[in-house]
Amino acid sequence: MAAIKVLHLSDIHLGSTTHGRVNPKTGLNTRFEDFVKALTLCIDRAIHEPADLVLFGGDAFPDATPPPLVQQAFARQFRRLADANIPTVLLVGNHDQHSQGQGGASLAIYRSLAVPGFIVGDRIETHLISTEAGAIQIITLPWLTRSALLTRQETDGLSMTEVGKLLIDRLTVVLEAEIRQLDPKLPTILLAHLMVDSATYGSERFLAAGKGFTIPLSLLAKDAFDYVALGHVHRHQVLCQHPLVVYPGSIERVDFGEEKEEKGYCWLEVDKGETKFEFCPLPARPFRTIEIDVTDSEKPQALLLKAIATSQITDAVVRLIYQAKPEQLSQIDDRELHQALAPAHNYAIAPEVINQSTRTRAAELNTVEALDPIAALRAYLSTREDLKNCEVDLLIAARELLGEVGGEMDGADENAPELSKTQEIPTQQLTMF
Repeated sequence: MAAIKVLHLSDIHLGSTTHGRVNPKTGLNTRFEDFVKALTLCIDRAIHEPADLVLFGGDAFPDATPPPLVQQAFARQFRRLADANIPTVLLVGNHDQHSQGQGGASLAIYRSLAVPGFIVGDRIETHLISTEAGAIQIITLPWLTRSALLTRQETDGLSMTEVGKLLIDRLTVVLEAEIRQLDPKLPTILLAHLMVDSATYGSERFLAAGKGFTIPLSLLAKDAFDYVALGHVHRHQVLCQHPLVVYPGSIERVDFGEEKEEKGYCWLEVDKGETKFEFCPLPARPFRTIEIDVTDSEKPQALLLKAIATSQITDAVVRLIYQAKPEQLSQIDDRELHQALAPAHNYAIAPEVINQSTRTRAAELNTVEALDPIAALRAYLSTREDLKNCEVDLLIAARELLGEVGGEMDGADENAPELSKTQEIPTQQLTMF
């Protein structure tokens, strides 16, 4: 039997429009178009190679009820696989479920329509799939919540640690039952959407819709599997070599937490007992952070413009973060900054006004002195290294919630420049997707 060629992709999140703007030629959000482009390149590879099988690791959309336009874009691409007679498994991720965590709401239609060659993995189950290169076994393990394996009565009175252990014990039994039923002569892939304890997490930890639990790598790295195809974590990473346990990562960047991550999909050649693996990068839109402290400069404006000019911002999503003293604000011309940032696809300016109190901000968490909400949030974030990548976004969001977007991020100086200035996206365009 020839090796079975498999394309493994995950976390499409089609319909994400953050950091986008309206394309005047199409009327569509440009970030929506970025995600469609990335998905198209994946499907192109599957058809032109061709692949014998496509495995999708979950999270098709940002939520379980995408608008019709987004559903159509997703269906249009995956229909190409059906037309090419390429079997496809669509696994249900956390974003594909309703908030109650029951069923793959956004993907269930593919089962209802009985799309030829398509399997929707919304339960733990083994699927025997015939491909042009031979048969292969796929065990689907969708995003699981406590209610999927345990009843309320079983968890009453238990601590979180005890519940977690009970969940792992129950999942271990269920997986072993599936393994015992496998044909040992056929190659087998475990397709799972979950958090593995040894993985490096990113934006997905904060984007997760619904409560899941972390799975030990030892539960997945079984000799019965020729490859473990994962979804959920947006950063590509190989967790184990024997067998290969792999997150392909997402196909496009969702936010600045993924600024330095390469995006792509995985290409496999699977034989019983041997799997060849290749990560295939996609041309994702670049994200750029320009961070500079001008507090010691006599010419802060010149320093800011130089920092912008020496950064690769053309067609990128950019955020300019700078620290300045209150007395320097009159020397900073916001209009010039906007002009310098114009080549960017989209941008935000996030000034931080530094005064004596902010120099010792972290210590304020231990004082009884009342802090304003933004100062309290900043003090808290200064103690959280894991939130460093999204600190500015959290502060911007907090200001918006407080109705103070026009003020500076950290002080009471009414002359401070805008907290954030982005190219405007009409509200109706944002809600379309």
